[in-house]
Amino acid sequence: MTEFVPPATRWFHLPSPFPMKRGGCLDGGRLAFETWGELDAHRSNAVLVLTGLSPSAHAASHADDPESGWWEAVIGPGKPIDTRRWFVICVNSLGSCRGSSGPASINPATGEPWRLTFPELSVEDGARAAYALVRGLGIEQLDTVVGCSMGGMTALAFLLQHPLAARRMLNVCGAAHALPFSIAVRSLQREAIRLDPLWNGGDYSDDAYPENGMRIARKLGVLTYRSAIEWHGRFGRVRLDSELREDDPFGHEFQVESYLEGHARRFIRQFDPNCYLYLSRSMDWFDCAEYGEGDVLRGLARIRLQQALVIGVETDILFPIEQQSQIAEGLRRGGADVHFASLPSPQGHDAFLVDFARFSPLIEDFMCAVAAP
Repeated sequence: MTEFVPPATRWFHLPSPFPMKRGGCLDGGRLAFETWGELDAHRSNAVLVLTGLSPSAHAASHADDPESGWWEAVIGPGKPIDTRRWFVICVNSLGSCRGSSGPASINPATGEPWRLTFPELSVEDGARAAYALVRGLGIEQLDTVVGCSMGGMTALAFLLQHPLAARRMLNVCGAAHALPFSIAVRSLQREAIRLDPLWNGGDYSDDAYPENGMRIARKLGVLTYRSAIEWHGRFGRVRLDSELREDDPFGHEFQVESYLEGHARRFIRQFDPNCYLYLSRSMDWFDCAEYGEGDVLRGLARIRLQQALVIGVETDILFPIEQQSQIAEGLRRGGADVHFASLPSPQGHDAFLVDFARFSPLIEDFMCAVAAP
């Protein structure tokens, strides 16, 4: 069981015990985070970034860690989220293996990894933990809360539980609840992990690691992160050179198969399987309708913001564009000035990580339109 923590990680210790939405408490919990820029005298220029399922808190490079972060093109001096102006906080999700408390971290009561004894995890738990961090830094109200993918869900949960915690929101490829297709894919991913004999009921080690289960789970995920248009454009039906093909008669023959295999193998030893299970399931459970008497739009309308930018991608099959349109409509009903951007990127759900030509101008314009404190 290994945690994968960037070198510049800082930690915030959560109130203990920290109650969890679905029951139980987390004792001795902590959140991993990084910051960029400086708080102004009024503590009014803070921006909170909430991540997708697998990223760490290292969203961008800085003096303590010059390695490029997962949103390097967006965060930094002179970039769309300009750290000469904004104090940016990026939080590693509760339940992750990149520094925050999760199944791979040590239970202080036993000295052993939590594994499946970690309390059931919800998106709301991650949002409340992030709120505790913000308040712990002495910030009463954020200028902007930013959420990408799963972080888009967490941003909504953050504002539903703490309605005045931010003046603005940037929601990127997020969703107000999980759709059946997304639930089905994540269910198959979890099944692949749990059916690997080396998963061993969650009690595995670095030497006996459920590699095959994680490999299949990651391949399923990658298929949904990009669009059919991109798969066709990048690979077509191109076959591997004969010397690169496997001897197995049913082995890899096409370039797209080799790409998926390489991508999966680079990931599997960099993320903990139990953390994958917990975070994946938390997304399936999240539903803004719980806050609106069974109605998603009514739940979203409870959020009070001055401004919001909601961005979706027309080719996204994991968090389809109608889900971002729904978020925008719900926030408008709550009185926010909302701009909804539907982007024609061919790169699917992962476009926000690669298609900066389309995303960066929108984010920069929004961040320049400052809401009144």
